[in-house]
Amino acid sequence: MSFFEILDQIGIITFTISGTRLAFSKKLDPFGALVMGGVTAIGGGTLRDILINQPVFWLQDSIPLISIIIGFGATIAFRKKIVSIKRTLFIFDTIGLGVFLVIGMEKALEANLGPIQAIIIGTMTAVFGGVVRDTLSNEIPLIFRKEMYATTCILGGILYLVLGYLSMPLWFTPLITILTVISLRIISIKLNLSYPQLGNRD
Repeated sequence: MSFFEILDQIGIITFTISGTRLAFSKKLDPFGALVMGGVTAIGGGTLRDILINQPVFWLQDSIPLISIIIGFGATIAFRKKIVSIKRTLFIFDTIGLGVFLVIGMEKALEANLGPIQAIIIGTMTAVFGGVVRDTLSNEIPLIFRKEMYATTCILGGILYLVLGYLSMPLWFTPLITILTVISLRIISIKLNLSYPQLGNRD
């Protein structure tokens, strides 16, 4: 298994935990929680593969489905601790965001897309699973709130391209990009950085 394949499975597991955790907080049954975790994990990658005209990854390989089961099982096993810790959704969602940005960027570049298109595909890969998760749970998706969610992916994507042009070691560029996305998300939340809200203020 290659370095990027390992990263992909890490992203799937973390996003599965993110979706499953939200499902439990919404009092869904185990099957509903599994579906929620699964679509969170594969939603972005499915959209990515369709857009770049590639075979949908989880239809070609069973490993992503096994990773979903592992993530779901881990959430079940440590359910009380995961649900009780307020920031677990944020933690796993943020890790998945960084990992899936890198995977999406790499897939887009392998498909010979331009740098701007690669950033768009990488960002969509990272955020779309969360959009599906939040929509199914009757929440406003994070990307549509005032939080700097997609912006961290765009900045991370730019960094990924810059480091790529500098011919850094294979492991260095993805790792630094993921850590940067995670750091930017944490900083934006800690400092309460957000976009101004539109509309009338009552």
